[in-house]
Amino acid sequence: MNQDLQRSKVPEVTLIFWFIKILATTLGETGGDAVSMSMNLGYAISSFIFIGIFVVAVITQISAKAFHPLLYWFVVVTTTTAGTTMADFADRSLGIGYPGGASLLFVLLMASLAVWYWSAGSISVNTVTSPKVEMFYWVSILFSQTLGTALGDWMADTNGLGYEGGALVFSAGLAVIAAAYFWTNISRTLLFWAAFILTRPLGATLGDFLDKPLQNGGLAFSRFYATAILAAIILACIAFLPQRAGSHAAGSHTAKLDATRS
Repeated sequence: MNQDLQRSKVPEVTLIFWFIKILATTLGETGGDAVSMSMNLGYAISSFIFIGIFVVAVITQISAKAFHPLLYWFVVVTTTTAGTTMADFADRSLGIGYPGGASLLFVLLMASLAVWYWSAGSISVNTVTSPKVEMFYWVSILFSQTLGTALGDWMADTNGLGYEGGALVFSAGLAVIAAAYFWTNISRTLLFWAAFILTRPLGATLGDFLDKPLQNGGLAFSRFYATAILAAIILACIAFLPQRAGSHAAGSHTAKLDATRS
C-alpha cells in the first residue's frame, strides 16, 4: 500500500480555517448586497456578474499547481458573494419565498454531493487532489454558501429572532457540531459539511447586522465600508496566520473510502 502523501490545493481544516471562513461569509453578505442593492443592479444581474467572477477564479484555482492561500480564499469569497445574490434571487425574485428557496438550494446541494460521491467514492475534503474532484468541491461549496444565505435570511427575517438572535442560533448549532467532533464518532465528513453550511448563515446574519438600518436592528454601516474592513482583516489573516495544504495517503483505496467515516 502506497502511503506517500499527496498534497491538496485546499487548506487543512483548522481553527484558522473556520475563522477566515466566517469572515469570508460575512464579507459575501455585505459585498453581495453592496452590488445588488446599493448599486441597484438587482439580484439577477449581480448573480450573473458574481458567477462569472467565480468561474474565472475556479479555473485559475484548478489550473494552479500548488496551494496558494490568497487564491483559495478569493475563490471562497466569490462563492459567498454569488451565494448572497443567488439566494436573494431564489427567495425574492422567483416568488417562492424563504422556505421554497431554501428547499430548492438544499436539493441542489444534495444532488451535487451525490454526483461527487458517485463519481469519486468520497465527498471528503481530504480527497481533493485532482481537477475533477476539485470541480465537484467548488460546485458543492457554491451551493452550500447559497443555501446558508437563504437559511440565514429565513431565520433573521421571518422568525422574529432578528440578526442577533439568528447569529446566536447558528452559533449554538456550530457549538453542537464542535462537541460532536470532539466527543462522538460521527462522520467527520458529515460534520465538516454541516459546519460549512452553518457558518454561511452565521456570516449572513452578521453581515446584515453590520449594514442594516438601526430601526431594523442593524448597525447601519455602509455596505462598502463594512466590505472593505472585512477584506482588510481577511488579507491580514492570510498574511500573518499560518496555513498549509491538506494531505492524504495517495493510492490508499481504504483511506479514500473511509474518508467519509473518519
